Amino acid sequence: MEFNRINPITGEVASSAPALKAADVPPIAARAAAAFPAWAAQGPNARRAVLMKAADALAARKDDFVAAMMAETGSTAGWAMFNLTLATGMVREAAAITTQIAGEVIPSDKPGCLAMALKEPVGVILGIAPWNAPIILGVRAIAVPLACGNCVILKASELCPRTHALIIEAFAEAGFPEGVVNVVTNAPEDAADVVGALIDAPEVKRINFTGSTNVGRIIAKRAAEHLKPCLLELGGKAPLLVLEDADLEEAVKAAAFGAFMNQGQICMSTERIIVVEAVADAFIEKFAAKAGSMPSGDPREGTTPLGAVIDRKTVDHVNGLIEDAVAKGATVAAGGKADSVLMPATVVAGVTADMKLYGEESFGPVVAVIRARDEAHAIELANDSDYGLSAAVFTRDTARGLSVARQIHSGICHVNGPTVHDEAQMPFGGVGASGYGRFGGRQGIDSFTETRWITVETKAGHFPI
Repeated sequence: MEFNRINPITGEVASSAPALKAADVPPIAARAAAAFPAWAAQGPNARRAVLMKAADALAARKDDFVAAMMAETGSTAGWAMFNLTLATGMVREAAAITTQIAGEVIPSDKPGCLAMALKEPVGVILGIAPWNAPIILGVRAIAVPLACGNCVILKASELCPRTHALIIEAFAEAGFPEGVVNVVTNAPEDAADVVGALIDAPEVKRINFTGSTNVGRIIAKRAAEHLKPCLLELGGKAPLLVLEDADLEEAVKAAAFGAFMNQGQICMSTERIIVVEAVADAFIEKFAAKAGSMPSGDPREGTTPLGAVIDRKTVDHVNGLIEDAVAKGATVAAGGKADSVLMPATVVAGVTADMKLYGEESFGPVVAVIRARDEAHAIELANDSDYGLSAAVFTRDTARGLSVARQIHSGICHVNGPTVHDEAQMPFGGVGASGYGRFGGRQGIDSFTETRWITVETKAGHFPI
């Protein structure tokens, strides 16, 4: 049995995929568990070789990935290629860390005791990936776990099953042993049951999830019943602070990229621009002009920087945020409400705390501009959020920028750079309602291995009893 994913622009069938049910999960989990001992026993360079082949296999599917993302998510070719480039880099970075999964020797107070902390693979890891950056986030869910010697199950998004299946096809071509890499696709109406069955499966030892905060809470509660650790990368309401000494041209470029790349459908998207009053008018004028120069259009034509949002629900949500803000005194400086998934880049100025746009994640091409009295007020506004994923601050004074960055409650903060920034080797994740745990680099190794304390006695024992 299969289900269809509909193209958000044309209404035609974009792809078809197996509609697995909860009852299909146990044999998949069992197959992954059966493959674990042999894969975990592979040497680091053997795992590295297969991962490097997987990176090449991903890159070779460039045209298929672009076509799948355009059809399933309405993305532009540029966004699809950005996804593929970063994702292949993530796989190569994962390959590079196979020889860095190191423990340590710890001094012991006991004479003759050699004490070690070892990093060992966990077992089967469930990775649940979303649709918005499907190649990046699908690969991120499995690459480092595999490098650490784990087997994986990728739970594909119902909105881009073909894109996620292409990842698994590339990994299969690379030569991973049977059962090491697995994928689960399901119809939207079965999502809750299938995810629940995957979390409940005794073979699954850890879960990583990228997606909404609401769903993340459900997953964490379900996993907690089994005492299974989770890595959760959830929603965001990223602030970009513009101080009075900022280079406004640079701030405008970064804000436009951060707010409107992939139509604002990125967890790190700039959702709030907090501008110190002294430069607010000048910034808004420049930023509104920049937003007005960024039209949306059919990504298949490839003539516009913005493509489509994922569905009509997003259109209604963003329109509602704009309506509410305007009704309460805000002004639309660029763009405005839309009647289709081809939404304009929209700037809403004069946003205040009583407006929904101030605190709710839009996950669409609309950004709030909020005025701050001074630096201290800007920091206060930035921290007035349950979320804490990414942030940015613009100032010509680097030391000042670092000081401000240290005062913002977020897992990530960039000085004089956009809120949207990801690299495979960096510790990626948030605080608060944006989740916990870290992907990337050595932090990723910690997330996907068990630390074990092992001792070896080299002298005769002396005991009090």
